[in-house]
Amino acid sequence: MRFDEDSQLDTSQVQDTRGSRLPGGRVAIGGGAGILGIVIYLLFNLLDPGGSTGALPGIDQVQTESTQLEQECRTGEDANTKQDCRVVAVVNSVQTFWAQEFEGRGSRYQTAPTQLFSGATQSGCGAASSETGPFYCPADGTVYIDLSFYRELQSRFGARGGPFAQAYVLAHEYGHHVQNLLGTTARVAGDRQGPQSASVRLELQADCYAGLWASHATTTPGPGGGDPLVQRLTEDDIADGLDAAAAIGDDRIQERFQGRVDRESWTHGSSEQRQRWFTVGYRSGELERCDTFSGSV
Repeated sequence: MRFDEDSQLDTSQVQDTRGSRLPGGRVAIGGGAGILGIVIYLLFNLLDPGGSTGALPGIDQVQTESTQLEQECRTGEDANTKQDCRVVAVVNSVQTFWAQEFEGRGSRYQTAPTQLFSGATQSGCGAASSETGPFYCPADGTVYIDLSFYRELQSRFGARGGPFAQAYVLAHEYGHHVQNLLGTTARVAGDRQGPQSASVRLELQADCYAGLWASHATTTPGPGGGDPLVQRLTEDDIADGLDAAAAIGDDRIQERFQGRVDRESWTHGSSEQRQRWFTVGYRSGELERCDTFSGSV
């Protein structure tokens, strides 16, 4: 995966709060759920919009940290060499794609920021820590990620990693933002577990949306309508994304951490399902093909 070196990045879409202190100290996750519960919960978890809320980091803190990001991440060349700048580039590309997709259908896309944090943070969906993993909060329309998750994806879950595997994580979370805008998120209601549950269907659709962006990434204009920000995306890159999707399938996680598979407790889908639905979006390039709520998944 390579970005156009001359393309300008829009850092206003990313808030950098790494290093800020969270009132109240360390955040507890899951009430003693144990390692398996945390592992299953943290992977691309869509937090409950009805959950507890807390004060968001002060706006002065966000502006100060984001100013530093603005100074370091100016062009696609920076994105090719620095991880946090690559996050900015991917967020720019994904959101430009969805803005075009919505406009083509006569509606308006609402931009969602990504917030980088380290250790712990507060969101509109409540407190979270690095153990929570990347997530989208529909209550405040923000994607949250501690970049240490990318190391965890390799060391803890056995993915081989790579720039596009990281991009897939972000594109998946922005798929949840699109679902929120379209009203799809509400379809989950209480149907949260099982291989054919609404929760699994929602997650698989977000995977399909990630593949959809990948299908159009090299033709999506850069910020401000310039040349495409993503200059090159190879089949090896796509293979890295599929490998990451497989690594965080419910069945793979359960086998790795508890030694058995319990299909009725699935919330995100199997490795095969996740790879398949990403591929549907990538190969078709059509939004309508990502309908995971009709028929069997």
